[in-house]
Amino acid sequence: MNTRTYFSGSFAVVMLLLSGCASDSEVAPLTYQQQTSSPVVNYALSLQGTPYHYGSDNPQDGFDCSGFVYHVYQQKGVNLPRRTEDMANQLIPIEKDAMQSGDLLFFDTNGNTFSHVGLYINGDNFIHASSSKTGKVLVSSLKNNYWQQHFVGVRRP
Repeated sequence: MNTRTYFSGSFAVVMLLLSGCASDSEVAPLTYQQQTSSPVVNYALSLQGTPYHYGSDNPQDGFDCSGFVYHVYQQKGVNLPRRTEDMANQLIPIEKDAMQSGDLLFFDTNGNTFSHVGLYINGDNFIHASSSKTGKVLVSSLKNNYWQQHFVGVRRP
């Protein structure tokens, strides 16, 4: 094998790995086990690994993103709208630098301004029922390029 072939092959592998990371919002989900001062967040964290199921809002069947947030707050006595867009439109906007544990983070993941929602934990981490691709409730980092690019706002229940 000549040097040029080796370089081209290595370059292709590196580019393939980097392109997967850049476009994959679920790269390296975090396992978050630390308790917080928020009972809402602690309950949400207890649901890590629950299956993703579009249109569902209970741990037996699984959750979609808004169903997860709806269920977590419902269990703590707070009634939220069931749909992501309704949550965003009915709750009070908060500046990103004023986020607190339990605030709702909204993302545009499909061209609709409010198409995904998660719960802010702290330290740039949030928990959400991610997608059918990852298939479960997980913790992600707001430092992930995908989430930074699709972030649209914060609301406080």
